[in-house]
Amino acid sequence: MSTLARWRLVLGRYAEQGMPGKLNGQNQRRDQALEYLYGREYEGRGLRKELQPGSLDPSQMTLVTWLNEVRELFPQDTVEIIEKHALDRYGLTELVTDPKTLERLEPNQQLLKTLLTLKGHLNGQVMEVARRIIRQVIEEIRRRLEPEVRQTLSGRLNRFRHSPLAVAQNFDALGTLRRNLKHYDVQRRKLIVEELRFFERNSRRLPWHIVLCIDQSGSMADSVIHSAVMAGILAGLPSFRVKIVVFDTQVVDLSDHADDPVEVLMKVQLGGGTDIAQAVRYCSQIIENPQRTIFVLVTDFCEGASPGELVRAVSALAEARVKLLGLAALDGQAHPVYDRQMAGRLAERGMEIAALTPQRLAQWLVKAIS
Repeated sequence: MSTLARWRLVLGRYAEQGMPGKLNGQNQRRDQALEYLYGREYEGRGLRKELQPGSLDPSQMTLVTWLNEVRELFPQDTVEIIEKHALDRYGLTELVTDPKTLERLEPNQQLLKTLLTLKGHLNGQVMEVARRIIRQVIEEIRRRLEPEVRQTLSGRLNRFRHSPLAVAQNFDALGTLRRNLKHYDVQRRKLIVEELRFFERNSRRLPWHIVLCIDQSGSMADSVIHSAVMAGILAGLPSFRVKIVVFDTQVVDLSDHADDPVEVLMKVQLGGGTDIAQAVRYCSQIIENPQRTIFVLVTDFCEGASPGELVRAVSALAEARVKLLGLAALDGQAHPVYDRQMAGRLAERGMEIAALTPQRLAQWLVKAIS
């Protein structure tokens, strides 16, 4: 960002006519986000809000969309200052003090991210409403993901046994043909299918251990949400034993709550720095059977501590024959956002690096344990 653009953002919209050039792209979005909050300073000094001419601009910001914009557009230390000003100086406390305001908002993933961000300010009845909304959104995400994930991970097809469950992926075309040959209509030259056949799936008797190590720094909200949901789905399958660890510069073991995504998210503290190496070392201590363990590191690979320490920690897991997967952070549109150089160094030490949706993660797990 140029020095001129910085001064324009500092001085606000009234400086626009006196400065050359116009803001565009992310700087324009930053200006709109700052104006949403600090424009109240002018109103507080008796200046009337200017009427804007008609346009085809996007809809005006709400408090929820503004909070998400701020967290996306500014560094973490700046975000903390802006949010403190919003709550303490300008009284934007509706979400954290008024349960009726919160109940009127549409439950969705954006609101979920906002509630996780403000969780430390919630209490009493507002916290009860927030928890209910979080559970509602998580259950909706889970309903969308679970059937396909469970189907993918439930086991290989057993081509010697059939199942009463009609699952398209398990359809036995030849078996169905043989079963219904006796119903062939000679005159019409058509096969009348009266019974469909579907293969059963083998269940794996020896469980695999999955350790999910999740970066909870401020930029990781979407990945944290989907990782918590995936942990809950995997924990419900007999083939897996799941442990879940979250980290920033501290490490928190949430394995006791692996089957409950809501409890995981209620204990997550989004924000702070990133010490990936420390988290990897901790996870290495809770791995009981390295050769039947899959270590999944969910992060943007932006290491705040020593990169060399992270490389050494991952190398030690690879030498112990742990299966390693580095999941790059995905934003709200499922676009990967990560430090490719660091990811490349870890790939050289044996960690497979990918940017996967939950469905594709399930397919990767099947491949890894086959």
